Amino acid sequence: MSTLEIRDLHVAVGDKEILRGVNLTVRSGETHAIMGPNGSGKSTLAYAVAGHPKYTVTSGTVLLDGENLLEMSVDERARAGLFLAMQYPVEVPGVTVSNFLRSAITAIRGEAPKLRDFAKELKAGMEALSIDPSFAQRNTNEGFSGGEKKRHEILQLELLKPKIAVLDETDSGLDVDALRVVSEGINRFRGLGSSPGEHSRASGDTGVLLITHYTRILRYVKPDFVHVFAGGRVVEEGGPELAEKLENEGYEAYTAKAASA
Repeated sequence: MSTLEIRDLHVAVGDKEILRGVNLTVRSGETHAIMGPNGSGKSTLAYAVAGHPKYTVTSGTVLLDGENLLEMSVDERARAGLFLAMQYPVEVPGVTVSNFLRSAITAIRGEAPKLRDFAKELKAGMEALSIDPSFAQRNTNEGFSGGEKKRHEILQLELLKPKIAVLDETDSGLDVDALRVVSEGINRFRGLGSSPGEHSRASGDTGVLLITHYTRILRYVKPDFVHVFAGGRVVEEGGPELAEKLENEGYEAYTAKAASA
């Protein structure tokens, strides 16, 4: 069982403060949805926790199983069990998907997987996500469509099996079919579906922090908790019913609440 604890987190970009005291705890077996309007600080939270150099943590703590992530490099955070699926996955010219994934697995597990085992895992993962097998030999994300990049992110998630996954607007730009396939992959990671890999974690042994604008992905990936972001902090918390309220009423009341705080 693992726990990600974020306490009184303040983050700035240059001279501008973006996060103004975020408190959040994500435990194994839980799925937390972060919702809010553009500019509310949702993606800043994801990148600050992952260690992006653009975002400066001015105060607060981020602990994963009691270890201070803020004292770790980006790769150390990944080896500790943190995963970030980016809103805009980057291209990696000259590195094939197969080599990229095998190198990542080697770094996380501490030893290179046997080629036969890796090939079996990769094939099963790609089939489950409806990824053309030829993509294994293409340069990572180079020339991929938005949906193909997002499927590749979930393929990484399923093969690496982190303790805590932070998914930053994974539903952005996906059509209905791609959204369903990606959501099924997230649910397999959560232990709520059959896993194609041999190194699956047990059900309830992972945690998910899902950042989104919209409720459509939440129809497929059911959250346990919903947090509303506005003005760089959490201004409302609740269960899945809160997402439906946001769908019907929008964010205006919450942005006004943040402005008056």
